[in-house]
This record gives sequence, structure tokens and C-alpha cells, in this order.
Amino acid sequence: MNLDEYTKEKIWQLLVEAVHASVMYPTHKAYTRDSIMPQKADVSANELAERLGMPLGEALIILSELTQERK
Repeated sequence: MNLDEYTKEKIWQLLVEAVHASVMYPTHKAYTRDSIMPQKADVSANELAERLGMPLGEALIILSELTQERK
């Protein structure tokens, strides 16, 4: 399932709210944007989650938001 398919699900908004409530979310997002994406723009959610030790849901939200910001 790709990111577009995830965002069509009703539970997506609940996941976004939960991730945004995480204390580490702003730091993880900034690090992904500033350090990881410039080196590997096609990083997968699984790889990002493993690399930063975060839940897969958080990685999905971060990648989705960063992709939207780049458009």
C-alpha cells in the first residue's frame, strides 16, 4: 500500500493526531527533512522507522507531510 492509499482511510486522521502529539515528532521530522532526505530522497517508511527508532505510523506521517511540502 502506498501513501496515497493510506491517506484515504478514515483512521488516517487519528494517526496524524496521535503522531503530532508525540514529543519527538518535531525533532524526527526536522532530522528527516534536513539530514536523511537530502541523502536518500526515496527513503521508505520502514527504513526511516528503523533508522530513527520510531513507530512505523510516525514514519508514514512524516514522509507524507514532507512529500506534500515539496509539492
